[in-house]
Amino acid sequence: MRLITETARDDDRIRAAMLSGSRTDPDAEPDDFRDYDVVYFVRDVAPFRENDAWIEKAFGKPSLMQKPESMRLIPPDGNGDFVYLMLFPDGNRIDLTFTADPYEDDGEPAEILLDKDGMLPPLQVRRDYWFVKKPDQKLFSDCSNEFYWCMQNVAKGLARGEISYALYMRDGPVRDMLIRMISWRIGAERDFRVSVGKRGKRFGILLPETEYTLFLATYSGADREGAWKSAENMIALFGKCARFTADKLGFRFDEAEEKAALLYLEETHKKQKN
Repeated sequence: MRLITETARDDDRIRAAMLSGSRTDPDAEPDDFRDYDVVYFVRDVAPFRENDAWIEKAFGKPSLMQKPESMRLIPPDGNGDFVYLMLFPDGNRIDLTFTADPYEDDGEPAEILLDKDGMLPPLQVRRDYWFVKKPDQKLFSDCSNEFYWCMQNVAKGLARGEISYALYMRDGPVRDMLIRMISWRIGAERDFRVSVGKRGKRFGILLPETEYTLFLATYSGADREGAWKSAENMIALFGKCARFTADKLGFRFDEAEEKAALLYLEETHKKQKN
């Protein structure tokens, strides 16, 4: 932290510095793996763009680095900022953004490290920034429909022996909806004043033990029968969480979709090719 702050202080081109991310999240459990998410506010980004020499002089040589704005495979934001994602030999990671744009406080937990010109506004203290957002009936129903609809692609892939496709569908669109529904289930139980973390990383401490065990059982390796079982477990857990959420929020849960998806999964399993 001293290095990050002093680097900004000693370079006249850097007018302010801010820290965000897990190191400023009051609900994040502290450990040795938290990144330093830093923004340097500058008048002109150009001198810092593709300037690896400046980076190495300031922080040392990264052992691994990515510059999203220089990539073509993953289209960059193109918003005028320049970002260095850096992992250093000592295990520290710094995600450093250079920007010439004024800061707009959206409530994300953050800490002002340095402000030479008084350009940064007083930050709001909002613990609810990462809280699970309460859905309405339409979002709830859409989530259920997407989950059950995409599950048939998992079944077809497994039946055909297209394992990579089946696992992609299972751990992509289907799991996205499962994580969303589990998050709503946790939020509904706690009046939506809780954060589940990115991709549900706090499920282990927020779900009842039986449900978390079932959640872990939705994962499998490339074993075909194990993948079939993981899909069945997904349907079981999704239905359990959806019913809990619907009961708490007064929503309607379409049980016909659940039955249709489960029946298709079972019947397709019987017809799978060797």
